[in-house]
Amino acid sequence: MSKKVKTCELFDCKTEYLTPLFSSSEYPWEMLSKIKEYIVRLTNEGIEGYTLIADGVLVGENVKISPTATIEAPAVLGSGTEVRPGAFLRGNVITGERCVIGNSSELKNCILLEGVQIPHYNYVGDSILGNRAHMGAGSICSNLKSDGKPVVIHGEEEYVTGLRKIGGILADGADIGCGCVLNPGTVIGRGTSVYPLTSVRGVIEEFSIVKSMNNIVKKNTKNL
Repeated sequence: MSKKVKTCELFDCKTEYLTPLFSSSEYPWEMLSKIKEYIVRLTNEGIEGYTLIADGVLVGENVKISPTATIEAPAVLGSGTEVRPGAFLRGNVITGERCVIGNSSELKNCILLEGVQIPHYNYVGDSILGNRAHMGAGSICSNLKSDGKPVVIHGEEEYVTGLRKIGGILADGADIGCGCVLNPGTVIGRGTSVYPLTSVRGVIEEFSIVKSMNNIVKKNTKNL
């Protein structure tokens, strides 16, 4: 079993304004403390074709924002992204293109790459979601341990992050079923699917199916 946790093993970042951040971080959780400063720099310098719609909020072309959504600065929304009614972006949110941030979903201090969908009643805090990652209705990224201690990533070795808050790290193509809880510091590998109503922790191998934490099987990658 190979439980991959390095940034280059989980993500293929083709979003030009995010590439420097991803390429300079060996592990994805290293990016979390850099998000605010990085977004502030982008909003100050600007991105070609993007528009400041409010102080500290930069959006690309064809972005749709519901009048009942709330976006707190700093934030960057990629072209073609949709923010649906009641969504709450609490600051330090940056997305690639064509993302969907759904009704009553809440985001803070997170990165979404291209084509991410979090369409219904989701919480995504201190998290990184890869290209085409999807979270089913009501699934959440829990980002704080009950004892308040720093999060340790439990993979093939223990990665001591020193960070008190880490949510979910979803690699490219990860698919989370409805009503799931990703416990603090959970890493979901590329192309892995999680059954609905599952509580997940640790590092999950790529191209797997998580039926429960005691029943994880490999996908048939020949058909992928």
